[in-house]
Amino acid sequence: MAAARSVLNFQSFTSQALSADDVHLIESSVEQFGAPLLLLDCDIVRQQYRALSAALPNVTLHFALKPLPHPVVVRTLLQEGASFDLATTGEVELVAQEGVPAERTIHTHPIKRDADIRDALAYGCNVFVVDNLNELAKFKAYRDEVELLVRLSFRNSEAFADLSKKFGCSPEQAVNIIEMAKEWNIRIKGLSFHVGSQTTNPQKYVEAIRTCKGVMEEVVARGLPALSTLDIGGGFPVNYTKQVMPIDQFCLPINEALAELPETVQVIAEPGRFIVAQCMMSVASVMGQAERDGQMWYYLDDGVYGSFSGLIFDDAQYPLVTLKQEGERVPSVLAGPTCDSIDVIAEDILLPKLDNGDLIVGRMMGAYTSATATDFNFFKRAQTVVFNELAENSERMIG
Repeated sequence: MAAARSVLNFQSFTSQALSADDVHLIESSVEQFGAPLLLLDCDIVRQQYRALSAALPNVTLHFALKPLPHPVVVRTLLQEGASFDLATTGEVELVAQEGVPAERTIHTHPIKRDADIRDALAYGCNVFVVDNLNELAKFKAYRDEVELLVRLSFRNSEAFADLSKKFGCSPEQAVNIIEMAKEWNIRIKGLSFHVGSQTTNPQKYVEAIRTCKGVMEEVVARGLPALSTLDIGGGFPVNYTKQVMPIDQFCLPINEALAELPETVQVIAEPGRFIVAQCMMSVASVMGQAERDGQMWYYLDDGVYGSFSGLIFDDAQYPLVTLKQEGERVPSVLAGPTCDSIDVIAEDILLPKLDNGDLIVGRMMGAYTSATATDFNFFKRAQTVVFNELAENSERMIG
């Protein structure tokens, strides 16, 4: 099925108002495909990738598939020259199916089964991450095929998700791992870290980079092979309901810290949310309503078990707007379709009186939405309609 010709400027969804063209496209998409829908604009994927590439000019960007592992996103970024960050056999299979050269991939899950290692190697990906000796020992059998990064932990209570709580080691432990790797004849390529998802303070990266620089110097001082790579992870922030620092300004202190590294060190990153959060919006329709405790409850055909799963798993706050603008706005509740009482999208949201069939648009819906959606209660997941897959703005439907 082919989508209607796009005139939609998805950036308009960072403001409250929708243009007449926006409304027309939303309504025509629902008329053609039904609701709920997710509308994915590949031009925004390109724009975000280019913006981060410009902000980090000396860093190779490996898109982390986790927030939106959609084939069209892989194809779009592949055309842009991106590399890819993989964490599972399923992600390996996805990039392989889309023709991504294995040399443009790394496998960064710190904890792996032997089958995960074998699957990645069979594809041709040979760069992996470890953060402990137990994990390092898994690579004894593959010492002639692999290069490893040692992941350090940098706690960050300010982040959406403090990933260093679950993964990473101390600088001292990293040096011990590197020493043991030399004894076991396993090549350590470099270091990696992740300061946490939706990090709004660039100094977290600066501190981590300078700590890693110290580890690299300690490695050389101990007579171990010099490290050639630093992976600075992801976590670059985007605007949901709060404004964050523009990415070019955000990356200025990061670039200054990176300039302190030896020229021989290659720097890579693993952006995910920054690339895809803005590229997709959701469209849900009101399937029923009731007045409860003096407030109107509107039940949508999408909810927290579907496209709004990030409200549970990601702590995201998606900007919401209704196509219906006329009428007094009063505090209301938006609930999802399932029979579970936690399936509530928003409370005390100001809305005009809605009718069954009216549409609610969610913006910034690209990251950790469809990726974590379920079929709970046998409500089907929202279809994804893709716009501007080709640079010349052709479109098509992806189920």
